[in-house]
Amino acid sequence: MTVFADLVVFNTLTRRFEPFEPLVGRRVFMFVCGPTVYDYSHLGHARTYVFYDTLARFLRKLGYSLFYLQNITDVDDKIVNRAAEEGRDPVELAREFESYYYEDMRALNITSVNLYARASDYLKEIFEQVETLIKLGKAYVTESGVYFDITTFPDYGKLSGQRPEELRVHRIEPDPTKRNPGDFALWRNRPREEFGWESPWGYGRPGWHIEDTAISIKHFGKQYDIHGGAIELAFPHHEAEIAQAESFTGEKPFVKYWIHTGLLTVEGEKMSKSLGNFVTIREALREYDANTLRIFLLSRHYRSPIDFRWEYLEQARSSYERIINCLENLKELEIGEGGDEEREFLSRVRERRDSFYRRMLDDVNTAEALGELYELVRDVNSFSERMGKISEAGRNEVISTFSELLDLLGLRIEEGPDTSMLHALISLILDVRENLRRRREYDLADEIRGRMRELGIDVQDTPKGTKWRIIG
Repeated sequence: MTVFADLVVFNTLTRRFEPFEPLVGRRVFMFVCGPTVYDYSHLGHARTYVFYDTLARFLRKLGYSLFYLQNITDVDDKIVNRAAEEGRDPVELAREFESYYYEDMRALNITSVNLYARASDYLKEIFEQVETLIKLGKAYVTESGVYFDITTFPDYGKLSGQRPEELRVHRIEPDPTKRNPGDFALWRNRPREEFGWESPWGYGRPGWHIEDTAISIKHFGKQYDIHGGAIELAFPHHEAEIAQAESFTGEKPFVKYWIHTGLLTVEGEKMSKSLGNFVTIREALREYDANTLRIFLLSRHYRSPIDFRWEYLEQARSSYERIINCLENLKELEIGEGGDEEREFLSRVRERRDSFYRRMLDDVNTAEALGELYELVRDVNSFSERMGKISEAGRNEVISTFSELLDLLGLRIEEGPDTSMLHALISLILDVRENLRRRREYDLADEIRGRMRELGIDVQDTPKGTKWRIIG
């Protein structure tokens, strides 16, 4: 088996392709920004978390010891506001949608996360970091809360490439008490009738950005290997994380590799409830299975934008069905002695596997890796149709190769219901057709074959008898 190494990734921080070299040996720490749990997760979440699940699977396959940490933002204005609208407790609402998020992740076969960390469990670490930043002169207190002074951090903007004077969007709110418009909140004081906690600076809630550095520094220390998230988080969220963490610890870089996923649009437009094009994960899974959805989401390079259309899911479903039908047909082949043609065929299978890995090693290019998988399907189908038999060892090697590559992409080989009844019915129909042929009723026999093909069953009359296979 080929030994693979030399993974190359694109680092948003340096804007370069770089060899992947963990900070310490083969140990990898990866943090990915999780959801704000005030609503059902949508396809943008699916795009991001399916990719990082695939990256985690691949890193472990390459022999790295990976600890994958993801935060759960359960402290946020959106949660508080929705709870107020519905007359509910914010904690209760957050826990409900957190449970729905886990359901969605399990449904998508996302199994690689080692720890989900709730922001509300890290108030002690948040207080410690804010107090330290104030003492260091990096943050200041006003009547509205505590703010990070971006003028004290010359590298602010280095991740997103924006100048400080441009950094006035997203969750940076106007506040006349701030020194600079771009200063961001570490702690925000809130009215006591709202949900919150007591702090050294008043009653309120933590800022969005400090939650993540509190979690990641607690578990990973001053520096770690990979930080992931959607590209729209690069500013202000990830810029703020870098400023806070490097100011707090005095170490840089806070994260060695910043790896971001591209945007997901719906029929060319940004997904929005106001536009009526907001698609949740569970809505998509009501129409298509997880394998189909993962194939669609991995069919574009992770840094590229991806446009969602229902017809694209139909195409992805057809692609997965071709894979499964290929495996089913392979299992139906007669067992025979392997010869020169089989040895040549198995050599091509190994070459396809190697090509799959080369695509993945090149900045985790799942789109091209899927292309190699489809070529493997064509190779196997061609061999199956031409030879009609395979050695047991050869079949086992091909099935093992498919299992390995599908597992890396998080695709399940579904174990369907017992097909013995289906096979018995097909055999019965073919027996009837053979009797018609013996009585020279060829038109009716051909009609049966045509109808079976419409149902996805290809029937071939050969010198060795009638054979059939499921077609995609």
